[in-house]
Amino acid sequence: MNKRRTSVLSLGGVLGVAVLLGACAPAASEPVSGPAPSAASSAPASSTPGSTPPSSTAPTSTAPAETAPPTDPPTAPGWNTYTTLDGALAFDYPENWTVRPSEGAPPGGVAIEVVSDTGKPIANLRTNLVTGAECAQKSRYGVIESRPLPALAQAGSTPRFVFEIRSDPMQPDPQKGFSGAYGITSAPEPEGPTACPIAHFFTWPPSGAAFGGIYDPFDTTHGNPPHADTPQVYAETEEFGKIRTMITSLRPAG
Repeated sequence: MNKRRTSVLSLGGVLGVAVLLGACAPAASEPVSGPAPSAASSAPASSTPGSTPPSSTAPTSTAPAETAPPTDPPTAPGWNTYTTLDGALAFDYPENWTVRPSEGAPPGGVAIEVVSDTGKPIANLRTNLVTGAECAQKSRYGVIESRPLPALAQAGSTPRFVFEIRSDPMQPDPQKGFSGAYGITSAPEPEGPTACPIAHFFTWPPSGAAFGGIYDPFDTTHGNPPHADTPQVYAETEEFGKIRTMITSLRPAG
């Protein structure tokens, strides 16, 4: 499932709140300052560095839930394949990561969470979402990488896997002035130096779906070491390489 990605770096700032379910867009073309996670081993990719604000601690919580076993044979050594209970979608994930139900499943939809071997929440998959939101305020933004996912195309629209950030250079606290996320989106690519808040949802019958996670360089919970690198460096780590492979493997089941 490992694929070379199309790397894009476009950056800019004004506070953007990272959301997985919302509306608006990704992309642009101006460097922006971004914070810093810690780098692990490298995954293949190319990116452009940005500046690094000081880090701080932002705790996150993990809701316990029952492990959901894979339903299909693994497609690569050391990876399993998970198929949603409704039989609509499937994706591959590392064998030492866990797929488990999460709270708040939409009526008739699916809600699951992927957790790493250290207990770190990696991504959420939700289906049967009612998508759409207003773009109240635009921010400078950065697209660390973007690649199309033709397997999920619907009605002539091809969603993209993106890793993007929002930044507010006027915010004295870098933790409050930064947000980032990776996931699948059908939102149009923005034009100009600013963009709406991150909106990682994509068109999927009967309405919409979401598969992605929050990038928080200030989070030192779940055994994360202090962060000292940029989002571009994080995009080269082994962890993000696995995240990219997992999310971009999402496809219609069967």
